[in-house]
Amino acid sequence: MKQMMTRSVWWLVPVIWLPVAFYFIKMSHSMGLTLPLEVIMSIVGAFVWTFHEYCLHRFLFHLDTKSYWGNTFHYLIHGCHHKHPNDGLRLVRPPAVAAIIALMFWNLYGILFTLSIRPVMFGGGLIGYVIYDMIHYYVHHGQPTKQSIKTLKKYHLNHHFRIQNKGFGITTTLWDKVFGTLPKTKAAEKSG
Repeated sequence: MKQMMTRSVWWLVPVIWLPVAFYFIKMSHSMGLTLPLEVIMSIVGAFVWTFHEYCLHRFLFHLDTKSYWGNTFHYLIHGCHHKHPNDGLRLVRPPAVAAIIALMFWNLYGILFTLSIRPVMFGGGLIGYVIYDMIHYYVHHGQPTKQSIKTLKKYHLNHHFRIQNKGFGITTTLWDKVFGTLPKTKAAEKSG
């Protein structure tokens, strides 16, 4: 059971979640949303995901626990990844865990959005989630050549190996900048 909750192959994420994302986007289309509005709202949904990503990583995945059950919960949702950061099977969210998190967001979006906007925002968020997990896998195991991805890799590995209470963004540093959790560079720490 523990392995099912902590380990997954990377390619399951797009195989499972992209069809689900497009199903929900199509659902909004069948409710009368125009294609331009669907595209815009999908992009907004993916952007909103970056905020969710930050909040989940900072407030849930790095929850300070003291009890046996709290420590077990933390280990299952994120601690195992920090303990085994190079384990390729512990870099993406397993489908069962992702489904539980997705259900929470689906319910939240039911409160926040209209009936026709809810599915497209959710679908866009799922696309954002797929991008997040693919980038997360790649920054651990890829050899990026583009400077932007090299920067994300350095940023994320800094979170793992140097300063774990800062640098919670994976796909962007935006929310770390907004909420003051952007870690200082080594050069900045030395100078002041």
